[in-house]
Amino acid sequence: MNIHIVETGFFKLDGGAMFGVVPKSMWNKLNPADENNMCTWAMRCLLIEIDQRLILIDTGMGNKQDDKFRSHFYPHGNDSLIGSLAKLGFSTDDITDVILTHLHFDHCGGAAYRSENGALLPQFPNAKYWSHSVHLEWALKPNDREKASFLKENIEPLVLSNQLYFIDKDSFGCDSFEFDLAYGHTEAMIIPKILYKGKRIIFAADLMPSSYHIPMPYVMSYDIRPLETLKEREKLLTSTFDNQDIIFFEHDPIHQFGTLKKHESGRIVLEQTFSIEDLK
Repeated sequence: MNIHIVETGFFKLDGGAMFGVVPKSMWNKLNPADENNMCTWAMRCLLIEIDQRLILIDTGMGNKQDDKFRSHFYPHGNDSLIGSLAKLGFSTDDITDVILTHLHFDHCGGAAYRSENGALLPQFPNAKYWSHSVHLEWALKPNDREKASFLKENIEPLVLSNQLYFIDKDSFGCDSFEFDLAYGHTEAMIIPKILYKGKRIIFAADLMPSSYHIPMPYVMSYDIRPLETLKEREKLLTSTFDNQDIIFFEHDPIHQFGTLKKHESGRIVLEQTFSIEDLK
């Protein structure tokens, strides 16, 4: 098995929304906000080579949104999904599987593209796209709180393509992968767990979007069930610490991976962060 980081660029989100009830005087020391109270976040994906398969987890925002949409989220940086794959020696045709942890735009936007004639098509023509059937139904009939995150142009091309599969109904067929579900951030978000060199890598998605979100009160205002997030995160932290797992941070602007330790107070805290080069 080989694992690669696929950087797709950065975007900005409101700092208060990303840190919830935590005062700005505290979170601003971690990820300083700009003059509009916006903080920079990564859109980082994982690519796994295993058993003749090339498995991509999440796809970033993509580039098919209009200027008005982009003005809300300030996508920036030199990296892109297609460009990062090319740097690794791969094309969109090479991807065999795309696991979408959930269908918010910053996680699935790159899964489809707009062709020169305006048609919306799957970005990866030879891939199986993996979601969860309950989550898809949730995304197709969005509540007012999440409506701005579930965009038809990201989801409908996958539904119409006959390339969409579900981890709760279809066999993923790889012993190195396990899937948990989380319900605090959104309905039935997938948490992939990858066995790599005797360790498990936890793709925490938006259950723990960055190393800054390890302390329990740091729950995003975007979460539909914040108290459920607290329970799920406590379970994740305990399990990760007990099993000496590695956490992958999808949105951390700096850090790619981290491990945990127990503080003298009994709380589980960040032990260290490291990059893909250290992992290999």
